[in-house]
Amino acid sequence: MPPTEPKAYRGQQITVTYDTSRCLHAAECVRGLPDVFDSGQRPWVQPDGADPEQVAEVVRRCPSGALQYRLAAGPAEPPDRPTTVVRSPAGRLVVRGELRVTTADGTVRSETRAVLCACGVSQNQPFCDRSGHCGAD
Repeated sequence: MPPTEPKAYRGQQITVTYDTSRCLHAAECVRGLPDVFDSGQRPWVQPDGADPEQVAEVVRRCPSGALQYRLAAGPAEPPDRPTTVVRSPAGRLVVRGELRVTTADGTVRSETRAVLCACGVSQNQPFCDRSGHCGAD
């Protein structure tokens, strides 16, 4: 899946962004706060549906970094420290921390969370899009 611009969902105290090209459908958001993240509603993200700190905590559970947040009265999401790299049973690399990720087109992105392709088949390199054997669960 080619990269897309993340969509912003603005609330009173928190803005949540969603990058469809990075979503691996782990569903941490939907399980964590179904009143905020409801794929059956439009828009599917309702940032004002819970306390902004609760929304931020659930967004941080998103392993791929498809969901990100910025509090209105504060900085963007802080990175985990120390940085961690874990290989999933399928082989993809789950990375959390202060990251600089270079995309296939040479763009350098600052990230806090990413799931990286380990098999080289993803159309969204270096991010996993579940199209290769490392994307299988």
